[in-house]
Amino acid sequence: MQNPNNTTELKKEILVRLIKAFYSDDFAKTADKIPFDMRPKNAEIPYRCCIYKERAILRQRVIASLGHNVESDDEMKPLYNYAQEAMQRENLEEDILTVIDTACHGCVPNRIYVTDLCQNCVAKPCINSCHFNAISSINGKSVIDGNKCKGCMKCMQACPYNAIAKIIVPCENSCPTKAIHKNEHGHAEIDFSKCIGCGACVATCPFGAVHEKSQVIDVLRKIKEGKKLVAMLAPSVVGQIPFSINKIAQALIDIGFYKVIEVARGADITAVNEAKDFKERMERGDKFMTTSCCASYKELVRNHVPELAPFVSDTLTPMAYTAEIAKKEVPDCLSVFIGPCVAKRKEGQFDKNVDFVMSFEEMDDIFTALELDLSKCKDYEFDVAASKEGRNFAITGGVANSVKVASDDDDAVKISPILINGLDVKSIRELKSWAKNGECPEGNLVEVMTCEGGCVGGSSCVSNKRTATKCIQQYAAEGKSLKDTPVKID
Repeated sequence: MQNPNNTTELKKEILVRLIKAFYSDDFAKTADKIPFDMRPKNAEIPYRCCIYKERAILRQRVIASLGHNVESDDEMKPLYNYAQEAMQRENLEEDILTVIDTACHGCVPNRIYVTDLCQNCVAKPCINSCHFNAISSINGKSVIDGNKCKGCMKCMQACPYNAIAKIIVPCENSCPTKAIHKNEHGHAEIDFSKCIGCGACVATCPFGAVHEKSQVIDVLRKIKEGKKLVAMLAPSVVGQIPFSINKIAQALIDIGFYKVIEVARGADITAVNEAKDFKERMERGDKFMTTSCCASYKELVRNHVPELAPFVSDTLTPMAYTAEIAKKEVPDCLSVFIGPCVAKRKEGQFDKNVDFVMSFEEMDDIFTALELDLSKCKDYEFDVAASKEGRNFAITGGVANSVKVASDDDDAVKISPILINGLDVKSIRELKSWAKNGECPEGNLVEVMTCEGGCVGGSSCVSNKRTATKCIQQYAAEGKSLKDTPVKID
């Protein structure tokens, strides 16, 4: 919830109602009524043409919040049945995102066009600035040929009247790999062979049409069954809710979790192992190594930039190492990663030690639904404290700095970091050029953050990244240096 708005509030209201329904006497029956409870007869219709479309969209939002794929929704199938299935399933659905087509606005295509502000000036700077001959003057007005236009926006910059504008489709425009597009009906559709799971489309769609498939009901069901659930709290949790990480952890214990572990502990292991990996690579003659905690970056390399693969560190992510810790400390547990983004849902699918993934939004929704007052929670005591560097993994520069600190005792290998602060078309092009040339002109350790600002910019964060960054820095300052923190590596 980087920028609180009606779509995020609507999403929250639905999940809160669904969680309350879970704790009711009849979950399926109560869940089935949610669209009607939210839009009762004669209710004001805030967004759509009629109450029936409002309810239809709310119904599909509930389906996604139950963890189901909306694309395969049978309109004749009651929510009651979907809720029952959520209570019975043992295997999660593969795709982590789903598109609510009834909520999709069907935006017009991305394009650059000439508005009525065009003055048909003599100079014609728009025509002269275009290197693709895409602009001509027709009936006293400049016109852009969409088949020739390459979207360079030179004409926009050249027009003295600001008469040329660009129409963007938010979800498509935000996707760094062009994985989301319009289908034959004009609605958004995700090509999962291209999708890297960054969640940018979730965060930017102003209609809330792209939705994560929630695992909250699965987690709550396992708690209700008496299973031992270990919560793994990502470092970026600090600053998401206006309470300390110790109170957040205790709140998780109060709702039924067995134990809570800081993922920053796993980050410490990642830093030490990546320092070793970096040294080995430099000694064998490699020119650079990339480091990233984000599954989206690994997906980018695998599906879009395979030439980068030789330069990607083999070290596991903090989530992976923390999940290993959880399984060793509580052998019969179910591990639940709680983090800032969609990408970790993707990573969790391929990690045998990660059973479920929840977002900060979903955690906050559980607290809200259960009316849990965190100010009254005790301060949870973690078994092992993470280093300040491990806690700083959540912000841009934190990962590279951690590896640098872990390597500082080695004078033979000097780290010169380069920071990729958010993946987009430009940064991906830059990474491709480095892979092609086999070297970086400015450094040897490339930290890749998929989201601008780091994990604090994740699509499922509750707080804005500036506030969260300050909170993380303050919390990190309370910890010891990685050099003074014992890191156990098996």
